[in-house]
Amino acid sequence: MKATGIVRRIDDLGRIVIPKEIRSTMHIRESDPLEIYTGSAGEIIFKKYSAIGEIPTFAEKFADILHKEISAPVIITDRNSVIAVSGAPKSDFIGKNLMEEAENIIEKRTTFIQKDSSKIITPIEGIKNEAKIISPIITNGDISGSVIIMSHASKADEDFRIKMADLTSKFISALIEN
Repeated sequence: MKATGIVRRIDDLGRIVIPKEIRSTMHIRESDPLEIYTGSAGEIIFKKYSAIGEIPTFAEKFADILHKEISAPVIITDRNSVIAVSGAPKSDFIGKNLMEEAENIIEKRTTFIQKDSSKIITPIEGIKNEAKIISPIITNGDISGSVIIMSHASKADEDFRIKMADLTSKFISALIEN
């Protein structure tokens, strides 16, 4: 654990304010779920909760199956970072954060399709690969993550890839909800 030097008091309703600098650094937005842990030495630890992070093995299998079907790199994310990848080096992607532009696309709750070469989205920090399709994963009305397809082989495959990305995001959502 790293000390921040920031001290906050609990108010009369038991609330504590997480400083803006920490929220910004940790990509914590209003209404983000936080999981609370306690340590043996009296620590209270807040961790961003990721429903998709609870099923990484399944997410990896979904990414593998989708990659084999569409012959394109597939990335599955929670709201902030990559949790599964297939068709690209895992060590380059796993744990990397989403770029703000990709987060904004996911917040719109509709599938993004890159049709215009002037509208290039590089969704992952530090990775120059372009997203061709971004399908949000919506669970119980909340955005949980996304399915990202990184390239197209041909225009003829585009409709199939869009349907597969949407189907994968809906299946992951149903798995999390149950």
